[in-house]
Amino acid sequence: MSRAARLFHSKSDQTLYSRITPSSDQFATQQARWNDLADFLKSRLKDDTGYAMSTWLQGSYKFDTQIRPWESGAEFDIDLGLYFEWSGDDDDGEYEPEGFKELVQNALLDYADDSENDASGVADPKERCCRIAFKPDFHIDVPSYHLDRGADRRALATETRGWEESDPKAVYTWFKDLHGDVADRAQLRRLVCYSKMCAALKIEDETARPSSIMLTVLVAEAFGELDRSDLTDDDDVLEKTITVVADRLDADTEVPNPADTGENLNRLTADASKDLVARLREFEDTARRANTATSEESAAEIWTEAFEHFFPMPEDVDGENGGERSEATVAKSTALAAYAFDPRIYIRAVSRDNDSYVRDGVNSIATIVKNCSIHFELINADELPAGASVRWTVRNRGHDAWSKNDIGHFAGAERTADEHSAYNGNHAMDITVYQWGRIIGRRRVEINVRGGVVPPRNKPMKRILRRR
Repeated sequence: MSRAARLFHSKSDQTLYSRITPSSDQFATQQARWNDLADFLKSRLKDDTGYAMSTWLQGSYKFDTQIRPWESGAEFDIDLGLYFEWSGDDDDGEYEPEGFKELVQNALLDYADDSENDASGVADPKERCCRIAFKPDFHIDVPSYHLDRGADRRALATETRGWEESDPKAVYTWFKDLHGDVADRAQLRRLVCYSKMCAALKIEDETARPSSIMLTVLVAEAFGELDRSDLTDDDDVLEKTITVVADRLDADTEVPNPADTGENLNRLTADASKDLVARLREFEDTARRANTATSEESAAEIWTEAFEHFFPMPEDVDGENGGERSEATVAKSTALAAYAFDPRIYIRAVSRDNDSYVRDGVNSIATIVKNCSIHFELINADELPAGASVRWTVRNRGHDAWSKNDIGHFAGAERTADEHSAYNGNHAMDITVYQWGRIIGRRRVEINVRGGVVPPRNKPMKRILRRR
């Protein structure tokens, strides 16, 4: 039974889907850069080789299933396929596969040398692509292909394995044509994004994480199998989809490419595949508990186990358009459901630039400036029952934080937490109290940040003693 549907996807810009996908500004920045890079590569490599050149976007950007960077150092990923065109066999080309990749690598290095292109570096060649990174937060992978346009056939140039049969256009066409209904296609894309984000958060080892295309195919085929006559909301559909995917991989870990059934999209080791199923069962359990929760608030806390700080609380959606909220609104938004424990939080903010600037309070605090150290303390910790534990979660809102992909973070499990006011906006520190794994209390502390830093305090002038 759906409890948190509007927190997954609605008109609000604070839903889970909004929090895990690129903003319109980020999308526009990426689009401008890949367009410019595509034009450069086509011109440069046509001059270098004499071949007709073309490009084709592929991967998450093309599928509209991009997710935000989930941790510091992670980046948005774009795949720009580069096609050398000639009629005939792959081996009829003037270069070996690794030779074509070397041409692309050198072109990317030259592109990055132009400071106007905002490139932050070119990675060493990968087995199946070259990579160039851009400020502030994305990279473009450039796989190189032979395209026989007359035969409509493509092959991928690899570093050590020669030419590989590969047709990214075919799998995209398969995905695009799965559902005629616009709403179904949109929901499927959201489900893929949810699944990719959960995998990114819960499987730290990148080599043990399923590829984007593997997850996309698994979710898409599971979605197609569901009887959705009584299912409409994302949280309900996600739970059922997870179950179908987990059951499938439990029975057989092979994931055939629907556009080329001879290709297994699951390149994970046997141990990693087994671990993936275990993680899916955990995800399934979280979804089941959240969907049977007694309130939207409780469901949100449970979904946070899977999506961490990316999952919004009801207050995020309710208060997004109010600007800085009144004390009455804040009090209402922090009011507790019928929980057994009522956390009381002392907050103290001190400017790092001027220690005479201090703001403090219990359960709420006045608006503060940027660059403050903020201390949070559970002041009635002595009243916690046996077996109790706490979780602090920062949830950021506003353009400043989102433009840096700082949507929030887990802030610890101690009786105190310390943070920093780095961005303007209406942010929140949430504390959740558990007893033996069951939620027994929660509270939200609103942290509204406005303006710049406080000027340093002027030191008092020294007295000058004059001789009489």
